[in-house]
Amino acid sequence: MDKHLKGDFIPGHYDIFAGLDVDKTSIAITFMSHQGFLKSLRIPYGVEPLLNYVRNHFAAQRVAFAYEAGPTGYGLYDGLTAQGHPCLVAAASMIPKAPGQRVKTNRLDSQKISEALRGGQLKSIHVPSPSYRHLRHLTQLRDTFIRQVAAAKYRIKALLLFEGIAFPPAPPSSQWSFMVIARLKKLACSEAVRFKLDRLLESLEFSQKQALQTMREIRRLCLQDPELCSSIRYLMTIPGIGWIVASQLLARVGDYRQIKNVRQLAAFVGVVPTEHSTGDSIARGSITRSGDSRLRSKLIQGAWSAIRKDPELREFYRSVYQRHPRDRAARKAIVAVARKLTTRIYAVLKEQRPYVIREAH
Repeated sequence: MDKHLKGDFIPGHYDIFAGLDVDKTSIAITFMSHQGFLKSLRIPYGVEPLLNYVRNHFAAQRVAFAYEAGPTGYGLYDGLTAQGHPCLVAAASMIPKAPGQRVKTNRLDSQKISEALRGGQLKSIHVPSPSYRHLRHLTQLRDTFIRQVAAAKYRIKALLLFEGIAFPPAPPSSQWSFMVIARLKKLACSEAVRFKLDRLLESLEFSQKQALQTMREIRRLCLQDPELCSSIRYLMTIPGIGWIVASQLLARVGDYRQIKNVRQLAAFVGVVPTEHSTGDSIARGSITRSGDSRLRSKLIQGAWSAIRKDPELREFYRSVYQRHPRDRAARKAIVAVARKLTTRIYAVLKEQRPYVIREAH
């Protein structure tokens, strides 16, 4: 949350509410007071034009700002909070919308944000500090290269299948070893197929090299930042969590001090069940799958590793497995283990201490 906001945003503490609809060249602004609408206008994109207007028209009043999270990032947030103004960055899905509204313009969007800000209906996302933003850039870049690696492998296999050429034999865990790559480079095939295969192999090797270099840069960034370094070191004491999962967690979660409770972390990762309850009736369904799907996937992969290393988690997995039908028991149990991992992640981050493996009772 904004460092200038201590706790929840309280509209009564402010006089003017500025809703911003931001694009890459301009900002549509609507100003409101507690009495109602004041003014809508458009200015060039930037912190200085916005602050100049506020100084000239609302110099003696307390102004609060809000805008929708989007591709323009946190530049406005940084500039406004640096000058002491509160600024909320709201997720698009959490901005109230009038049912049946058919007209959408930048001015109307800014007015909607201003009204929600004045009414105390907006919740800000956790705006990461620069070090966490840099880590997020690098983890996203690594994921991009990993997806490119997977795509190149798929295209190579698809090409060989289409041409009726057998893929070089190798154990499942070594299908893309240096030996297999060397054999692919010497496969007998037509000139056109050879050219395409060579280009795909070059693409594969390039993406692998870029992913490796990015991982090294992630390590360098984390090791030179004391807060990131200590948090990653503590996270890696949890069975199933290594450098990749730990760095991805920190990149997405951000400052651990902003996590209020363990339920918030589990909900952020998307491993809590959906629920539709009324009165005495409680109906829970599959997990929400909210948040970053790649992080959730990595956490579940880590859960498989954790049950092999941690006796307590292994026993927990078995107990959940036994309570469900065989066709979905493993899936239910491993997601439950991932959910349990979030409690350990929360504990080691909030208390800044290593995790100690305990024997199952």
